[in-house]
Amino acid sequence: MKLVSSAAEAVKLVQSNDHIFIHGAAATPQHLVNALTDRASELRNVELYHLHTEGVARYAQPEYAESFKVSAFFIGANIRHAVQTGHAQYIPVFLSEIPLLFRRNILPVDVVLLQVSPPDRHGFCSMGTSVDAAPAAVEKARVVIAQINQKMPRSLGDGLIHVSKFDACIEVDEYLPAHDLGEPDEIETLIGKHVAGLVEDGATLQMGIGGIPNAALRFMNNHKNLGIHTEMFSDGVLPLIESGVVNGSMKRIHPGKIVSTFAMGTQKLYDFMHDNPQLAMLDVAYVNDTAVIRRNPRVTAINSAVEIDLTGQVCADSIGTKMYSGVGGQMDFIRGASLSEGGKPIIALPSQTAKGVSKLVPVLKEGAGVVTTRAHVHYIVTEYGAVDLYGKNLLQRAKALISIAHPDHQEALDRAAFERFGK
Repeated sequence: MKLVSSAAEAVKLVQSNDHIFIHGAAATPQHLVNALTDRASELRNVELYHLHTEGVARYAQPEYAESFKVSAFFIGANIRHAVQTGHAQYIPVFLSEIPLLFRRNILPVDVVLLQVSPPDRHGFCSMGTSVDAAPAAVEKARVVIAQINQKMPRSLGDGLIHVSKFDACIEVDEYLPAHDLGEPDEIETLIGKHVAGLVEDGATLQMGIGGIPNAALRFMNNHKNLGIHTEMFSDGVLPLIESGVVNGSMKRIHPGKIVSTFAMGTQKLYDFMHDNPQLAMLDVAYVNDTAVIRRNPRVTAINSAVEIDLTGQVCADSIGTKMYSGVGGQMDFIRGASLSEGGKPIIALPSQTAKGVSKLVPVLKEGAGVVTTRAHVHYIVTEYGAVDLYGKNLLQRAKALISIAHPDHQEALDRAAFERFGK
């Protein structure tokens, strides 16, 4: 370990034409990223890979185009405009397969920028809130630069890394980015209630961050013996853990443990993660592996969408041709839940946008990406109820979806279904 005096000194190890992986989500090493961006005038053609990152992504601004080429595996708010205007690019890939891009040398990695916990007495730091694809990137990199944060929780699992791996590191003492979702609105609450009604006792849950998963978790207080195997989690699970509703006793793999690969939430969540043997933060290639997911019983995967057509095609990554987020782990868990004994893959979304545009549509917008195909889809939930499309023909699917569409749009959807599928 080489402890240096500043982030500016640490990133001097970066050279033009390097390929850099940036640690993501709450673990984004802001000091290192900003120092790297400050070196823009000295660098050319540096390729940056990352998932969702927190903070301002100055490197994606047009004035840095000659210095930094951004290729994101998931589009967060900080680079969305850059992707939509061509100043950054998106790589379509299942979340489970991002590590393979590094391990199979499809994407080269020269440098990794990490944010980690302080070393323990054996010299091991933890990747804390984000393990995901970072271990694979570290395996392949020739240079690892770390931002050691006194307030990064020490999570257990695949994210442990010895200080001897660091070619340079800096020390900081600052709180991680916090996300407090607040109270679900009326529509999220209705959807959450319907979703919770589909969850059986003994189920293994996968859920993302957002108002709908948060609302659904609030209606699971009377459930029993739930488990968690999920790509990410947030504060919504904490009351269920504290009350014993989530105990993992029915899981077949990692019984009793919460399995995840990254987390975003409030300081309460990060405090819960710290040195907690109940939590296993593992490589996303394992967590999101369909063959692993399906081994647990009653896997219930709760995901969302931008829009769904009357045949059940789910668009979750774009608005027409404009990329909005990414494929992420939706298909990993939709498929894993489908193959799980008693599993339930769920897509939950409001019936219409805030502007009154239906999210259940005759056909997807031109250029819209199909993340979950019509052959993979099972349960669709809106504030008007839940339907199961699996095993239904196209006409039956259309009728089921129309039954949970907003009443203002049902007549138009009926006409579209009749014109396409007949009676």
